[in-house]
Amino acid sequence: MQREMRRRKLGQSGLEVSPLCFGGNVLGWTADEPTSFKVLDAFISAGMNFIDTADVYSKWAPGNQGGESETILGRWMKQRGNRDKVIIATKVGSDMGPPGKGLSRTYIARAVDASLKRLQTHYIDLYQSHVDDQETPLEETLDAYAHLIAQGKVRAIGASNYTAERLTQALQVSKQHGYPRYESLQPLYNLYDRANYEAALEPLCQTAGVGVISYSSLGSGFLSGKYRTEEDTSKSVRGQGVKRRYYNDRGFRILGALDEVARKHRSTPAAVGLAWLLSRPGLTAPIVSATSVEQLNELTAVVRLELDAASITHLNQAST
Repeated sequence: MQREMRRRKLGQSGLEVSPLCFGGNVLGWTADEPTSFKVLDAFISAGMNFIDTADVYSKWAPGNQGGESETILGRWMKQRGNRDKVIIATKVGSDMGPPGKGLSRTYIARAVDASLKRLQTHYIDLYQSHVDDQETPLEETLDAYAHLIAQGKVRAIGASNYTAERLTQALQVSKQHGYPRYESLQPLYNLYDRANYEAALEPLCQTAGVGVISYSSLGSGFLSGKYRTEEDTSKSVRGQGVKRRYYNDRGFRILGALDEVARKHRSTPAAVGLAWLLSRPGLTAPIVSATSVEQLNELTAVVRLELDAASITHLNQAST
């Protein structure tokens, strides 16, 4: 069956996003600027509009200091003149080295201006707390975001890597004080990494009407079938991490089920893994990354794929 491509509402933010979100962590890391431009062009050409990045991307790469992804994204939007056609999500709070980290009022005010400058835009559609900062009161963080929204610098806010307990507290604080609330959650979630999200976060987000943008949607590439042997893991900067995390009986059982369902639907393991996510209640858009147009086209094929109940049951059983 084929899925019709429709925009999805992100929480109660008023933002309408494509069913896939492009993960900008690769921009300026495993994809140089010319490659990044080609992949972003292909993403938009496929009818998508949602791009996620962070100020810290990709500080971990040799020679980088953070901000590379936002800078490339800003240059691309400037050259294409398409700022009003894309939904840009970025994040604040991760350790940027000397510039600082955390979710204090002072730091957020400084960090948002730096992100706006790199992105060459006057506003950020979705500004997300990258990691929970338990040393700063939730009231202070949410009040800081309220000011950014009032100034027109930010349209909506989201949380990344929050526990169900902390997200619940944040939603309560917003309600009590009239602050803007987190309209989205960005959790680690895929066919292998299920337990943490499904236990408490999934029901919370459904009940509260919070949108969900899953990251590592294909387990750093493992669920695409890219890594199957020892040799495969030596070809990529992510390979050793994939080997440590997913090379086990359960991982290969899931990969086998993805292969079977992909053959049944004349598709690919990557598209099937994403289609499974899109079948989950309350999930708005999985985040996907690609470093070539060919790779990207394989991923965007998911919008034409809808899994039948038997395939979903098979995948669920394999990943139990």
